[in-house]
Amino acid sequence: MNNDLSWMLSSALEVPGARHAILISADGLLMARSQDVKKDEADTIAAAMSGIQSLSRTMAGFCGDPQMHWRQTLVEFDGGWVFLISAGAGAYLAVSSAPDVDMAAITFRMQQLVGQLGKALTAPPRENSGSQL
Repeated sequence: MNNDLSWMLSSALEVPGARHAILISADGLLMARSQDVKKDEADTIAAAMSGIQSLSRTMAGFCGDPQMHWRQTLVEFDGGWVFLISAGAGAYLAVSSAPDVDMAAITFRMQQLVGQLGKALTAPPRENSGSQL
């Protein structure tokens, strides 16, 4: 996928305590990563996030209605949080943070970023006009 989207992920990291961000496809492929995440690590995390999202959607019935739409998965660790949300058709945004992050602020920032990413992901490809420089 287009690594030009990586620069957009930095806006999610402007929230104090936010650490890393990756954009993944529904099938677990890395689409973009924040600058401080190594490619091999991001590939592994992308595959894991795809699995977590799939498991989360499967558990909708546990909330009372198997037809509910998945919105967000939040995983807590001793040293922080991982937020996972939909970033449009077939894409997911994951952000990790410190344990004391303002959860409302980071979720809001992620939703803003999803709006921006949606425009970038659906922009029509450039057409070659046939002229050469």
